[in-house]
Amino acid sequence: MISKAKLKLIHSLERRKRRQEESLFVAEGPRLLDELLPLMQPVFVAALPAWLESNSHRLSPDVETCIVTPDELHRASLMQAPQQVVALFPLPHPTWDDTMARANLCLALDGVQDPGNMGTICRVADWFGITDILCSTDTVDVFNPKAVQATMGALARVRVHYLDLPSLLSRLDVPVYGTFLDGQDIYAQPLSSHGIIVMGNEGNGISAEVGRRVTQRLYVPNYPRDRVTTESLNVAVATSIVCAEFRRREQQ
Repeated sequence: MISKAKLKLIHSLERRKRRQEESLFVAEGPRLLDELLPLMQPVFVAALPAWLESNSHRLSPDVETCIVTPDELHRASLMQAPQQVVALFPLPHPTWDDTMARANLCLALDGVQDPGNMGTICRVADWFGITDILCSTDTVDVFNPKAVQATMGALARVRVHYLDLPSLLSRLDVPVYGTFLDGQDIYAQPLSSHGIIVMGNEGNGISAEVGRRVTQRLYVPNYPRDRVTTESLNVAVATSIVCAEFRRREQQ
């Protein structure tokens, strides 16, 4: 049986302040745990008997476990449809080094607000071998429960850094790419295998302060170009297209 104290703790972690105070985040469901467990160990697991029976060998001996009923799982879960297991993991505290952008391709998020977009962008980064995402301080927390679920485990392989993005871009001597509606056709521009790709806020795009640090303004053209279309792409979709083109160039 799960205690009231644990239920209160789990639900308190919906708030960013509490996640930072407790240095914990919530992850739910067998698919997500399948991705996280090989690389991260939880501190607490509440699960249905069948899940614990199948997965107890994957947990360290010091992990606190609790067998729960479906009703108890429903009360513990932050999801509308609970999925067998709720776990608490320690918050990672990755360290950023400027040399990372000189040797690798990195993503930067400037004011992205939607947790679903955040999680999907982490999955995109993971798919295209981008291991570091730089976030402005006003970007949504990647450990927001909805964002965590949307990452589908990419958090185990992608490091997310929150920092003063304009200051960082100012001191880095690397290509800084950004997507703009008045940018240059991405398919006709030279692209580097290292540097930073900046993606902006869902409604306002890249901020003026960050935009001043962009060295190459890119645009993903619609097709056909003279056709009237939607105003812009969803930021997660645009990130997928941009990352795919950068990686495609490396294969040529």
